[in-house]
Amino acid sequence: MPRTKFSLAEADIPTHWYNIAADLPGPPLAPALNADTGKPLTRDEMAHTMPEPLIEQETGTDRTYEIPEQVRELYALWRPSPLFRARRLERALDTPARIYYKYEGVAPTGSHKPNTGIPQAYYNKLAGKTGLVTETGAGQWGSATALSASFFGMTAKIYMVKVSYRQKPYRRSLMETYGAVCVPSPSPETAVGRAVLADDPDSPGSLGIATSEALEAFARDPSLGYVLGSGANHVLLHQTVIGQEAVRQLELADDYPDIVVGCAGGGSNLAGLAFPFMGAMLRGGTPVRVIAAEPAACPTLTKGSVVYDYADTGRLGPLFRMHSLGHAFVPPAVHAGGLRAHGMAPLVSRAVEDGLIEPVAVGQVRCLEAGVTFARAEGVLPAPESTHAVRVAIDEAMRCREEGVSRAIVFGLSGHGHFDLAAYDSYFAGELNEAEADDETLERAAASIPQVAAV
Repeated sequence: MPRTKFSLAEADIPTHWYNIAADLPGPPLAPALNADTGKPLTRDEMAHTMPEPLIEQETGTDRTYEIPEQVRELYALWRPSPLFRARRLERALDTPARIYYKYEGVAPTGSHKPNTGIPQAYYNKLAGKTGLVTETGAGQWGSATALSASFFGMTAKIYMVKVSYRQKPYRRSLMETYGAVCVPSPSPETAVGRAVLADDPDSPGSLGIATSEALEAFARDPSLGYVLGSGANHVLLHQTVIGQEAVRQLELADDYPDIVVGCAGGGSNLAGLAFPFMGAMLRGGTPVRVIAAEPAACPTLTKGSVVYDYADTGRLGPLFRMHSLGHAFVPPAVHAGGLRAHGMAPLVSRAVEDGLIEPVAVGQVRCLEAGVTFARAEGVLPAPESTHAVRVAIDEAMRCREEGVSRAIVFGLSGHGHFDLAAYDSYFAGELNEAEADDETLERAAASIPQVAAV
């Protein structure tokens, strides 16, 4: 039996984003801190880097925020995205599990990132900005920023982690097609980049370094708006269109998940799928087990500490309370570039602390193996980031077979792998290793975490 597709109409695109902060038990989320004063950021300080509507979404505790009509119109280019039941994969695994995947690869850039790129560009345009600047790991966020800027007649400059810039040249080509300028990071364009290159001319870069370069470029040019691809509360908020659609699609399937799986780097894809299910559970609904699948090369949730730390290597931004490996952490050059973030979204970190999300670290060889299994069964080639969710979903399905029970497993297929064939080439050539972060590297990076008293 082929896969089963559960589709919604354009009118079913969510009208509001969902804010899980309204439903989390316990105290409010810890505030971001001004690194110079050690005090919570004020709205005036936040206004230096984001428009007022994004500040409200970042700090507010309303359960929902209305999606502007112009944003919904652009979402309609590909949303609602499809939910599939992976019947061919179920048969290949000989599992009683019911496996579903929410496929974000239908977006123009091939991943979930435009869900937040478009509203951030929209709000910055309203604020009078004429261009956008940001960082990107594997290039999905950079592509989304370039696309979103083009929709609103804005320029875009993207600092891309150098190892990904080299591994994924067609991501750069896509950004340039949309009119953006893509710079390999670390670069000689910024003081942060020059300092890194002076210390290590062959540095592969990291998302923290690229973030510092983007922030430095932003600080020099008041016409630019700085936009974020993951981590921030408002970014996770925008991504909840994914999970809200999935809830309705599973109603069409007359099913409900026992397990929800998402790959986790900064946290936006995982949160976008899982938070609507988690919110329903917190309001008295059906319990659901949520698993965050992260790379063993960058084990932020499984080996990081919950601390106040910088999101950027150059320490230009504020401090966030989150799981962190230390802002000086430079991960191995694995192909899942979108998951190489040293720090996790504070909302996801809080959910892990509260026992609402279970983190699991997996190696890239097993992940690419799962991606091949999935592609041969379902016909969709997952991005290396997405293979982490595929791996864990398959592992859970095999556990169902061993235990002789049928569970509904929903995972996020956050993007396609059409620009990532070099990763699959390396896998088939036997050139990959699991690339786990070693203890010495983790200890050295942890030493960079500032000593900040609890707020």
